[in-house]
Amino acid sequence: MRLIFTFLVLSFALQTSYSQEQEVSFSEAIKSNIKKYNSKTDIEFEKGDIAKGNALFDSLVQNHLVGSRFDDYSFKCVNSRKVKLSKIKKPVFIITYASWCVMNKGEIPALNKLSRKYDEDIQIIVVFWDIKSDVKKIARQFNNHIKVCYANEAYKNDEAVVATLKHYLGFPTSYFLNAELEVVDIKRGGIAIPPRTAFKKALDMNYTVFNDRMVSLLDKKESVSKRLATNE
Repeated sequence: MRLIFTFLVLSFALQTSYSQEQEVSFSEAIKSNIKKYNSKTDIEFEKGDIAKGNALFDSLVQNHLVGSRFDDYSFKCVNSRKVKLSKIKKPVFIITYASWCVMNKGEIPALNKLSRKYDEDIQIIVVFWDIKSDVKKIARQFNNHIKVCYANEAYKNDEAVVATLKHYLGFPTSYFLNAELEVVDIKRGGIAIPPRTAFKKALDMNYTVFNDRMVSLLDKKESVSKRLATNE
């Protein structure tokens, strides 16, 4: 009986150890691969091959970042308490900006419209790489369904999130996470809106692109790691 008990304990310990080894955090995944990615993209951008450089980013995301577990960051919110990702319990869409960087025409209204449509299914979080006083004015343009947050090197507790999300991947960057905080997809850069585009058309363009991404996120019901495992 004692031998059986010992065997069960050892089996459980090995399984736990294996699962922990298999799980990779997003910050670990990006740190392990960003240097190689940067060296390759620098070469392509120097050649003027922007398309190849962008393709390399997609490769980085799909081959190394998708399926990693996003770090359980806590973001300071402009009009409420801190937002801790693990407390949300539903898919999360995070998009990063800076208050001094001009956003696309129609982008905020499009996000507001989407936040109402997907309020029960997805939490939209907007993160500005700024101090609170610089974000307050623009934060008023977002509705109450969107969590408007801020992070900056000036705040001691923000060092990790700023280093990982801002310095490694820049902005604007969108992060799509499932309810288990696994990375489903990452998109970098804004939507190309031609100059002199009418406001209504610009709003529709932003809405269409973001809505397609929301639908894609909701379509991925299963755990990303399980789906990756079945494809190996």
